[in-house]
Amino acid sequence: MYYKGLYHLFYQYNPKGAVWGNIIWAHSVSTDLIDWVALEPAIYPSKPFDVKGCWSGSATVLPSGMPVIMYTGIDPRERQVQNVAYPANLSDPFLRQWIKPTYNPIIFPDEGINASAFRDPTTAWYGPDGHWRLIVGSKEYMRGIAILYRSRDFKIWVKAHHSLHAGDTGMWECPDFYPVAVAGGSRPHRSGVDTTELHNRTVAEEVKYVLKVSLDLTRYEYYTVGTYDHGKDRYTPDPLFPDNDYGLRYDYGDFYASKTFFDPAKKRRVLWGWANESDTVPDDRQKGWAGIQAIPRKIFLSRSGRQLIQWPVEEIKSLRGNHVNVSNKAVKSGNYFKVTGFKSSDVEAAFAIKNLDKAEKFDPAWRTDAQGLCKKLNSHVKGGVGPFGLWLLASDDLKERTAVFFRVFKTNDTNYVVLMCNDPTRSSYESKIYRPTFAGFVNIDIAKTKKIALRTLIDHSVVESFGAGGKTCILTRVYPRKAIGDDAQLFVFNNGESEIKVTNLHAWEMKTPTMNQPE
Repeated sequence: MYYKGLYHLFYQYNPKGAVWGNIIWAHSVSTDLIDWVALEPAIYPSKPFDVKGCWSGSATVLPSGMPVIMYTGIDPRERQVQNVAYPANLSDPFLRQWIKPTYNPIIFPDEGINASAFRDPTTAWYGPDGHWRLIVGSKEYMRGIAILYRSRDFKIWVKAHHSLHAGDTGMWECPDFYPVAVAGGSRPHRSGVDTTELHNRTVAEEVKYVLKVSLDLTRYEYYTVGTYDHGKDRYTPDPLFPDNDYGLRYDYGDFYASKTFFDPAKKRRVLWGWANESDTVPDDRQKGWAGIQAIPRKIFLSRSGRQLIQWPVEEIKSLRGNHVNVSNKAVKSGNYFKVTGFKSSDVEAAFAIKNLDKAEKFDPAWRTDAQGLCKKLNSHVKGGVGPFGLWLLASDDLKERTAVFFRVFKTNDTNYVVLMCNDPTRSSYESKIYRPTFAGFVNIDIAKTKKIALRTLIDHSVVESFGAGGKTCILTRVYPRKAIGDDAQLFVFNNGESEIKVTNLHAWEMKTPTMNQPE
């Protein structure tokens, strides 16, 4: 959340080791979402209602300016209960101390609720009827549920007779429910909407709503966009959005337990996501940490209303240093070239396709398994149009490399499907590292443009890629042993029959930010 000129990030943390357990709420602050300072923990087990753990939750800033934290506590009976905490000193912009009222828990699992699957309260929203609302993730057998609660005073919460929404996908963790502006309204569609504005009927009529859930069974997330009936407290996904395991995702890679917040300073909605490690537990213990936050992303509804768009927050550009540029360079079938003059980087590239006629035929059965398709037709498998893209964190001899690429298929003579992949199968000499391919389809009319753009943020063990201006996003964890530091190279490659052209490629060295330095 944003409070008195500072961004506050609260996150699940184990102070006793680089493995899961002993969960508390760590707390860091920033003025720009890039440089972070670590403060003392905000919330840790100290009361009967959270003595066995302080799990995830959300922050809500009340209209008075008062920030409130709602979180899941684990009580002595191992039940998951929902608690509230308030700042001890509102004049302290760092919000160093938090008070847990004695009337906690404010929401507990009543009869009919699985007390071991009842967690992660959302940011609350204020309705036209003067009631606050929030949802808590849960399940009933194999049905994921967003349980709805209402309150007049943020103290006494009453469960609604029906859930906000439900789906047959197993446990729903870390739900997120928020408004997004639509094109053609009174505000730019790329701007964010604060949940506290929803009591304004004009605002309420110019927005759609996003419901995102994290699936405990599969460890990935999906979202839908739809309408919300304030009077009936019902959310209905638009027909365009699959409301199941095959739904659209924020990110098709290693990205989980995500959460958005409204940034009032820049009138935008910002998305945070967690990326787990893919190396071994001994590796994590040796380096002393495990798990990272992705670069925060601005998120908004596309002009067409068919999907969400994500893009790294603009502040990341402050880290850019030395710059190199490649323009109008053709890459014939089977060829590649090295981009020189920089190291760890932010890369923006645009590719033009010379001939779509050579695109491979698309099997409709692939539509629900982009990841399986990428695993089968990876970057080493020659194709018609693609695979083409980047080899990054690559050694000079290319024995270590991570591929980020596109591949184009045709459904008929005029329609095409674009696949985007992150392929880390050759990313490291280390044999025990988990190296799954990740992939998603890209919603663009490649027949019309014959062009596609890619942005990739490259760091020591993480690659974040944004296809077609943020329509498809993939984060991958990689652990090279040889392609490190000055020995990590960047190449452009084309393993398809059709020639491609790099119309523009800009690459910047990135300076090191202040990464959670103690206060």
